[in-house]
Amino acid sequence: MSTFRARPPAEPTVLLDDAVVRVTRWDFVPGADTGHHVHGMGYVVVPMTDCHFLIEDKDGAREVDAARGQVYRREAGVEHNVVNRGDSFMSFIEIEYK
Repeated sequence: MSTFRARPPAEPTVLLDDAVVRVTRWDFVPGADTGHHVHGMGYVVVPMTDCHFLIEDKDGAREVDAARGQVYRREAGVEHNVVNRGDSFMSFIEIEYK
């Protein structure tokens, strides 16, 4: 399998990982992505900047905007790739509950 990536990778920084939660800060330069992944745990996202997402999943691609501080949550099993479709840096905190 090729290791070629068309987009720069988003940078995760684990801030806390204990028996209850894992908290990760995700930083994206313009065009960066997380890579395709499946969430094994439910999670909450807290945008630290205004975020202009391109969400790629089994249904295709869609654009989603989330304002700084606009918290949302998802259940375990979400499968997608998250891309910064904006022209500036974006960052969010992801809190996964175990």
